[in-house]
Amino acid sequence: MKTLYLIPARGGSKGIPHKNIKPLCGKPLIGYSIDIARKFANDKDICVSTDDVEIKKIAENYGLKVPFMRPDYLASDTATSSDVIVHALNFYEQYGVHYDVVVLLQPTSPLRRVEDVKGTIELYDSSFDMVTSVKESFVSAVLCRENKDGFLEDVLSNGSTRRQDATKLYEYNGAVYVINAKAVIEKGLGGFSKIKKYVMPEINSLDIDTMTDWYIVESLIEKKVVTL
Repeated sequence: MKTLYLIPARGGSKGIPHKNIKPLCGKPLIGYSIDIARKFANDKDICVSTDDVEIKKIAENYGLKVPFMRPDYLASDTATSSDVIVHALNFYEQYGVHYDVVVLLQPTSPLRRVEDVKGTIELYDSSFDMVTSVKESFVSAVLCRENKDGFLEDVLSNGSTRRQDATKLYEYNGAVYVINAKAVIEKGLGGFSKIKKYVMPEINSLDIDTMTDWYIVESLIEKKVVTL
């Protein structure tokens, strides 16, 4: 199966300005995803999809050619990941390059390891829509709501607040998506029903969305708490 390693990196970031190219421990954030993609593929099968000239410049300073600029309508707040993936696949198709699988690596997950990408890929089968990385969630032990009498009641747990007694749930962590190209073209990510999981450690699942997240990840790298 021919695989495209796709790194989506639009320019507009409200929480952290220029987040995708902001230096993290001496390396632009997007560099972590480029480096890990290169562990699995040649540059011709790695695509940074961006609308931003500065992001393009940083990627190309890494020696990675950016094959196209993402159109403005795919860089808005309403553009979906499905739209971005299909746009990239269609771009390559017009040059006679057909991909069976897309490995989506979001720049906001710099702590993902080679073994996490490898493990997710190895679980993939062409009969699936997608294999995605997740982390174990304990929200069922603490999630509650206010009832009609104004008192809190558990939503998902069995009445115990102990983690080990709670219903086991998982959270998408955004680190690795191994996607069936035909399926995403035909029905989009929202139409997927055959999704398998690869469970990552919580510490490697950190996703950078706010400056608080940034400081945590930066500290973990600097103190060598995580091995990349």
